[in-house]
Amino acid sequence: MNISISNQDPNSVTADLLAIAVSAESLDAAIASIDAAFDGTLATTLAADTFKPKAGATATYPSFGRIGAKRLMFVGLGDADASSILQAAGAVGKAARAFGSNSVALDMGGLNATQTQIAVEGFIAGNYKFDKYKSGDDKKAPVSALNLLGGANADGLAIGKAVAEAQSLARDLVNEPGEAIYPETLAQVAKSLENDQLSVEIWDETKIQAEGMGGIMGVGRGSARQPRFIHMKYTPKGTPSRKIALVGKGVTFDAGGYSLKPSAGMQTMRCDMAGSAAVIGAMRAIRDLAPNVEVHGIIGAAENMVSGNAYKLGDILTMYSGKQVEIHNTDAEGRLVLADCLHYASQLGVDTIVDLATLTGAAVVALGDHYVAMFTKDEDLAKDLSTSAKAAGERIWPMPLPDDYKSMLKAEWGDIKNVGGRAGGSITAALFLSEFVTGAAWCHLDIAGPAFLDKGHKHFAPGGTGSMVPTLARWITA
Repeated sequence: MNISISNQDPNSVTADLLAIAVSAESLDAAIASIDAAFDGTLATTLAADTFKPKAGATATYPSFGRIGAKRLMFVGLGDADASSILQAAGAVGKAARAFGSNSVALDMGGLNATQTQIAVEGFIAGNYKFDKYKSGDDKKAPVSALNLLGGANADGLAIGKAVAEAQSLARDLVNEPGEAIYPETLAQVAKSLENDQLSVEIWDETKIQAEGMGGIMGVGRGSARQPRFIHMKYTPKGTPSRKIALVGKGVTFDAGGYSLKPSAGMQTMRCDMAGSAAVIGAMRAIRDLAPNVEVHGIIGAAENMVSGNAYKLGDILTMYSGKQVEIHNTDAEGRLVLADCLHYASQLGVDTIVDLATLTGAAVVALGDHYVAMFTKDEDLAKDLSTSAKAAGERIWPMPLPDDYKSMLKAEWGDIKNVGGRAGGSITAALFLSEFVTGAAWCHLDIAGPAFLDKGHKHFAPGGTGSMVPTLARWITA
């Protein structure tokens, strides 16, 4: 998408869609600036349509050739804070895709760098729709040209575009079917991002087995498509101010193994690699934004399938750390993959490790579809991630990590079992992961709710959301 900044008169700008963002305070002035071209009818028309300028509300009309644009839209700006700007720009992007608009002029008034960034992110997120496999009238092209009117910041535009394109990449990866994205092809996408500062190392199943990553091999051995371990590393040109590892669950399809999921529960399980998609998206954003931070992206990629070679209930897996894990549920596989990755990340000498995973349905039960469950004992890390999430318009909620719950993971035959029972399921999953982290501040983000939407929400179309890519980009570049 080509995005430009101009101070053109909204009345004369040429575009398929002209969108004017308004708050309660600015609505009358915005109408007055363009109403003469419509013989004074806009105010009464908006009133008849009961338009209220709450964030993301829209009213759209044909221009009848009275202005340069083919369609005129008013979009509510609400309180004009970051979340409202995101929703307003997102609503315009979503509407433009529905109309099939090729060019859009968006007047949000004067925007500083931070506001420009989130407006660009919101517009691109709203304009996104995964229709690769559709044909005919169901498929409409995205906007090719966006003109920001009224003043905006060029640096904020560049940052916003980099973050939004990284988020779109993550959404594409989640939305692709399991036939297209599996461990090998996921690794190929990561490899395609390499440049002078971003290197990518990939281990095949022979190397994974030889290195003793029993969690990744155990989960992946039931599939004809063998697992992959992926290590992406961004190295800044100067001395890094800090060192970070991002760890992503890459279960590219989850049938549940012998703890087989029902058909309805399996339908969207291509999304079970959303944690790895977020890591790949974040690494692309970091590559493009080039912060003075060393960042590692660690991914364990596997398919959790059923076959004569699949791991079984009662098996005891020897993990990369040497711990022996007793299997009580083969559908609690993501934590096994992450455990090997977390131990690997702990050996890199990083200051901080953040893992992301569609890990538990319990997190969705607790927080619904639109909050990420955050587990960490590091208060500063929790505060920093929460601040970045708020700036990005994403939602994080802190969850407890009580040590006395660890007794629920006590195993009879191994060192630890992979599930702790129904009660506190997202907590015991996080506690399981904590057993494989050493020497660094650590946070686990359970993105099971917001990573994939069964139906659209606000300006997001159904499917993958690229959850946490905007948050991680802000946190790492802060």
